[in-house]
Amino acid sequence: MPSLPALGPAPRAPRGLPVHGAEVPERTSRPRWAVAAKGFRPFFLLAAAFGAAFVPLWLGVLGGALRPGGPLAPAVWHAHEMVFGFAVAVIAGFLLTAVGNWTQRETAVGAPLLALAALWTAGRVAMLLPDAFPRAVTAAVDLAFLPALGVVLARPLVAARNRRNYVMLAVLAALFVANVVVHLDALGQAPGAARGACLFGLDVVVLVILVITGRVLPMFTRNATGAETIRSRPRLDVATVAAMAAVALVDAVRPESAVAAGLAGVAGVLAIARAWGWRTRLVLRHPLLWVLHVGYAWVPGGLLLRLVARLDADVPASLATHALTVGAVGSLTLGMMARVALGHSGRPLVAPRPMSLAFAAMGLAAVARVVAPLVAPGAYFAELVVAGSLFSGAFVVYLLVYAPMLVTPRADGKPG
Repeated sequence: MPSLPALGPAPRAPRGLPVHGAEVPERTSRPRWAVAAKGFRPFFLLAAAFGAAFVPLWLGVLGGALRPGGPLAPAVWHAHEMVFGFAVAVIAGFLLTAVGNWTQRETAVGAPLLALAALWTAGRVAMLLPDAFPRAVTAAVDLAFLPALGVVLARPLVAARNRRNYVMLAVLAALFVANVVVHLDALGQAPGAARGACLFGLDVVVLVILVITGRVLPMFTRNATGAETIRSRPRLDVATVAAMAAVALVDAVRPESAVAAGLAGVAGVLAIARAWGWRTRLVLRHPLLWVLHVGYAWVPGGLLLRLVARLDADVPASLATHALTVGAVGSLTLGMMARVALGHSGRPLVAPRPMSLAFAAMGLAAVARVVAPLVAPGAYFAELVVAGSLFSGAFVVYLLVYAPMLVTPRADGKPG
């Protein structure tokens, strides 16, 4: 069964479903609703719906037709929701599914999984309608999700002594702390700190991307193309992740500083070096692969743009941010959500034809948001509208294609 890659060795079990040479014990009962059978199902649906709806909403704010309300500046509110709303939903769906594979123990299914999804949704409602609730209530509701997710994931990881993947608990803790700082700013306890906290949150998301892609992209590419020379480079992988961790740590103390920009440039160079032998040119016939390679390319691109923006005042720092968000996060989340949903719903790893258009739309959204403003700065708002429409449209296509898979039982009749 094609599935999520393990970040560490998975133990064998005597009976169950094969996952990368290990076996996941079959459950004795199944949830009443298929959407609650595995973590990726509700959270990929929620992430896609949020991605499709929130960006047009943001364009309405930029155009003056809407006002988000609440104490946060509109740009900070937008950044918060894309990091702690959209990206966290994708991470949750991935980890709730992956940790079950890594530990051979369930995370959350059935009612507990739906409760987690409801908690994430409540946070989004609180942030979208901040003036409808006392600020402390908004903070409490939005902050509740990450600790709850951490507890759900920690139980199987600790029970299985899967120490190598405790790093994912540290990731959730770092995101939680960053979100606390955002709400402290909103409550007037840490004025001006929210922008830096959102940047730190994005750094952590990029760090997760570098960890996961370093493990899966060489393997996926080698398996699909038969190119046996494709290999991971462990030392470069470690160096790249360490450099990105350094960027995050500096941003936590001195956001957008020259030191952080310099470290981002180092991380970008290392990210290119470790991918040098991944044979990207071989994946053009495989949409589920090329979208991941394109998304990965935006990571070093965005990191190097941070350095360029620091050195050249004519290059806005926001272009680097959106290379990482629209280009890297957008393409990689869309590609992984497409791949994981196929594998874990018992279907072949062949992208449905409309998804090739969605992948292309996401790539063009990144070009419109990052490259076009450098070429034609006078058409900036029009470029934002084009980029936002393409980003949103890509997730609309995902919903149309994948929603039936996510809310119905596996095609092969197995649990999950």
